[in-house]
This record gives sequence, C-alpha cells and structure tokens, in this order.
Amino acid sequence: MLELKDLSVAYGQSEVITDLNLQVERNQIVAVMGRNGMGKTTLMKAMIGMIPSRSGTISIDQQNISDLKSFERVSAGIAFVPQGRMIFSTMTVEENIETGLTSTNETSIPNDLFSLFPVLHEMRKRRGGNLSGGQQQQLAIARALASNPKVLLLDEPTEGIQPSIIKDIARTLKEIRDLKDLTIVVSEQVLSFAMDVADRIIVIEKGKIIRDDPRESVDEKTVASYLSV
Repeated sequence: MLELKDLSVAYGQSEVITDLNLQVERNQIVAVMGRNGMGKTTLMKAMIGMIPSRSGTISIDQQNISDLKSFERVSAGIAFVPQGRMIFSTMTVEENIETGLTSTNETSIPNDLFSLFPVLHEMRKRRGGNLSGGQQQQLAIARALASNPKVLLLDEPTEGIQPSIIKDIARTLKEIRDLKDLTIVVSEQVLSFAMDVADRIIVIEKGKIIRDDPRESVDEKTVASYLSV
C-alpha cells in the first residue's frame, strides 16, 4: 500500500534522509522510532509533500505520488496528523472535521467518525481550543480520517498526552485500522505505545533504517538504547 524507494530528503546541503527503502502492507501499522533529530518528522513531511524529496519515489497503492503537491497527495489517499496536532482552535469540533472533507465529495461528517470518537460528538459545538490535549489528538485524527485515506501518517501522537490517554489512542488506532482497512505509519519515541499499537517496529538513525522487526520479535532493550540520549 505504501512504498518508499531510494528516498533522499535534504535541507539545503544537509541530507537528512538517505536512500531509504520501506514497504508497508495494507492493513498494517508500522511505528518509526528514533531519537530527536534522526529524521522521523522529516520522513513524515516528505511523504505528505510538505518537504520536497531530493530523489527516490513515494507510491500509494502502486501510484507514484512523488511529484504531487500535498493536497493532491491527500486526494490520492494519504492523510497526515502533524506533531502538535495543529487543530483550528477557534473553530468548533464539527468545523475542524469538516475541513477534512474538502478532498472528498462528502458534504457532511460520516457517522462512523463520531462512533469512533464519541467524545467528539458530545463536544461537536465546542471550540477546538477548549478541548484537552487527548481530545485534540482525537480531533486531529478524525479530521484526517474525514478525507477517507488509504494511508494514515501520525507524527508523535503521544506528545503532551497523559499516560492513561495514550493507551486509549493505541486502542483507537487499531480499531480504525480494522474498521477502515487502513495502513498506518506512526513516528514515535514512547516504546510502550509503539509496542501496544504496531505490527512492525522500525528504528531510524541519521536518516537510515537500522532495525525493522515484527513486534513479536522486538528486543525492547535494544530498541530503547537507540532512543536514549
């Protein structure tokens, strides 16, 4: 469903992602882990088109989207939940989610979104800025899902979220994957969350994948050593 082939991304002369290759199957959740500055967010932004890639290709469902603008990539089936959530604080919950409909022919929010996030239905007339961090994260995910994606990207979704809510987010993502037959890629630093949610754990260091293991064979101590400063 998602394939990166020989992907390189640079800021000026500084190459951050180098000849990276990755395949993610349909209905699979992959966690990309690594310390700050190792290229996780750059990889996410390159996939959604916020940062141009220097070389290589990005494909969704065998369609090369490398030359598409961000909004065209959304139409092609990729959705992005950025670090920090970036919801519209002065707009209501309902209005926030409706912004995700712009790439579809829908004019109203699908009922199944509110069934996934019942708290958002209760608060649909409340301004986004008045929600808790966990509720804002749910809102950002719901907004991304409104575009009816094939691939969902999440950049550090547990940042600033209390531990009890982190478990709920992991459970919801697996439910979303199963109900919508989604491919999910999440960049993360919290190993317990990655182990809860992912089918595969990838470790990225200096823009290259150095480990790629199915969850059941992950050596948590080894992965943790790559996350420590």
